[in-house]
Amino acid sequence: MKSVNKIWLSNLWWIFLLILIIAVNFLASVFHSRLDLTKEKRYTLSKASKQLLSNLDEPVMIDVFVHKESLPSEVKKLENSIHEFLLNCKEYGKSNFQFRFFNPYLGLPDSSQTRMEDSLNYFYGIYPSILDAPEKVGDKLEISKLIHGAVVKYRDTTIGVNLLQGLKGFGTEREQRAALYNNVEATLEYKFMHAIEKVVAEKKPIIGYALGHGEAFGYNINDAFLTLRSSYNADTINIRQIPFIPPQLDALVILKPTLRFSESDKLKIDQYIMRGGKIFWMIDVMYAEFDSLYKSDGFVAFDRGLNLDDLLFRYGARINQNLLQDMQCDQLGQMSGNQDNPQQRLVNWPFFPVLNGTDHPISKNLDGVRAMFPNTVDTVKAQGIKKTFLLKSSSNARVLSTPAKVDFEFLQIAPEAKFFTVRDTSVAILLEGKFQSFYDGRISKSMADSLISYGIPFINKSEKDGKMIVVADGDIATNQVSPQDGPLPMGYNFFTRHTFANKDFFLNSLEYLVNPSDILKTRAKDYTLRLLDPVKTKDQKTRWQIINIAAPILLIILFGFIYQQIRKRKYSV
Repeated sequence: MKSVNKIWLSNLWWIFLLILIIAVNFLASVFHSRLDLTKEKRYTLSKASKQLLSNLDEPVMIDVFVHKESLPSEVKKLENSIHEFLLNCKEYGKSNFQFRFFNPYLGLPDSSQTRMEDSLNYFYGIYPSILDAPEKVGDKLEISKLIHGAVVKYRDTTIGVNLLQGLKGFGTEREQRAALYNNVEATLEYKFMHAIEKVVAEKKPIIGYALGHGEAFGYNINDAFLTLRSSYNADTINIRQIPFIPPQLDALVILKPTLRFSESDKLKIDQYIMRGGKIFWMIDVMYAEFDSLYKSDGFVAFDRGLNLDDLLFRYGARINQNLLQDMQCDQLGQMSGNQDNPQQRLVNWPFFPVLNGTDHPISKNLDGVRAMFPNTVDTVKAQGIKKTFLLKSSSNARVLSTPAKVDFEFLQIAPEAKFFTVRDTSVAILLEGKFQSFYDGRISKSMADSLISYGIPFINKSEKDGKMIVVADGDIATNQVSPQDGPLPMGYNFFTRHTFANKDFFLNSLEYLVNPSDILKTRAKDYTLRLLDPVKTKDQKTRWQIINIAAPILLIILFGFIYQQIRKRKYSV
C-alpha cells in the first residue's frame, strides 16, 4: 500500500507545482514589490514623488505622444523607458493615475498636421523636432518629425510636458542622440511630477516683483513677467512706498535695479529675510547695456553705485566690479562688404558668455544660459551659510577690470585663447541657512521704534533656514524686442534664432526657493550612458550572434539529451 501511495505521489508532483505557481501569482497580484539593482536607482521614485502620487484625490490623465515603428532604436528605447516609468508611477497613483500613448500624426493630412503642431506649440510649448539621420551606414535616409512630449490633464486644467526643453543637444549622430535621450530619461521624473504638482495645486505661491529702484520693467521683461503670472500669484511691490515687505510673500524678485538703495529700503529687505523670506537677486553692479553698444558705438562700463555690496557681503556673497568674457559665447550680427553690397556675418561676442550649469538640481543638465555683460560673484565668510555655485564660465574665460571701454573693436579681431585662461568662474550662487542681520548692533532707535509701530519688531537673526540666489547679471531674465515680432523669449538670439536655457534657469531658481516638496531635487538624477563600442559591434557581430542565438539552443538540446539519459538509467530493467 505504501508503495502505491509513493508512486501516486510521484506521478502527481506537477499538481503541487501548479498549486504553488498559482499561489505565488495570486500573492504577487496582491502585494507589489520590486528590487532596483541599478547603480543610479533609475527605477526608484523619490519620496516626494511617491507622496504626490499617493495623495491624488481625482484622476490625472497623461497623453504621451508616440511615433511609428520604423524609428531608430534609441527613440524606441526612450518610449519604452517612459512606459516603464509611468507604470511605476501607477503603482502609487492607483486608479487616480492614468496614461495612454498615441500617434498625433496618425490619419492626419499634411495641412491638418501643421495646424496640430501649431496648436501644441501655442498652448503647451511642445513642438516637433526633425530626425534625419539613418539607423546605420547604408540605410536609407528618412526624415521624420518627432514630438517628444506629453499632456497632463486634471479636472479642467491641462499642462504640456516638453521632454527636450532646456536640455543640451549633442548633435544628430546616433551616439549623440543617445546621449541626449539619456539626459531625457534622467529628467523624466522631474518633468512629469512637476507638471502633476502644478496641475493639482490648489494654491499658488505668492511672488513679489520689486520696483522702486529702476528695476527692469516693460516690454524687456515681458517673458519673465508672463512666466511669473502663469506659474505663480505674482504682482509688483514698490519697496520705497511701503513700510515693510509683507512676510506673506513666498519670494521676492529683484531684477536689474539701476538706482541706489537707501538704508531704509535695505532694512526692509533685511528684515524680510530674517522672517524667512526668499530673494532672487539678479543684479548688474556695472553699467553695461546692449542698447548703448549699437546707439553710440560703445560705452565705458562703470559702477552703478547700488549700495548693496555690504548687504550681500553680510549674507555670504560678493559681486565683483568687473566684466566676464568667455570664448564659449553667443554671436552677434555684423555688417560687412561695401555700401552697394552689404552682407551680414555672425561673429563671436565674448561679452555674451554662454554659462554652464553645475551639479545642483537648479542648473544640472541644462543647456547653456546666455549672459550679457555679466560680472563675477565670489563667496565670503558667513557663519552657518551653505554656498553652492549654480552657473559658471567655461575653462576659457577672462575677467576685465573696470572701468573698461566696450566697443565693436572686439568684433574685428578673433579672441586669442592665450588671454582666456580663467576657468569655471561663477556668475550665480545659492545661499542657504540662518542669515545674520546686516543691521545687528547698528540699527537706530528711530528705525527700531518704526518697526515696532508696524507690529514687526527688529530681528537680528533668521528664525528659520532661509534661501537666496544671487546672479551677477540681470539680463539673463530680460528679453529683446523685435520691431516686427514684438517681445522675444528670454535667452533668444534673433541673429541665430536660437533660444538658450535662460527661462529654464529662471523657473528652476524660483521653484527651488518657493516649493517645499523637493520635487525639483529629482532633476539631480544622473544616468550613466553605457553604449556598445561601434567598432567591436561591427567586427564581432557574427561571434555575438552565435553566442546569443545558437548557444541557448545548443544548451537546451544538451539539457534534453542529459535528461533522457538519466531517465533511461533510472527506469531501465
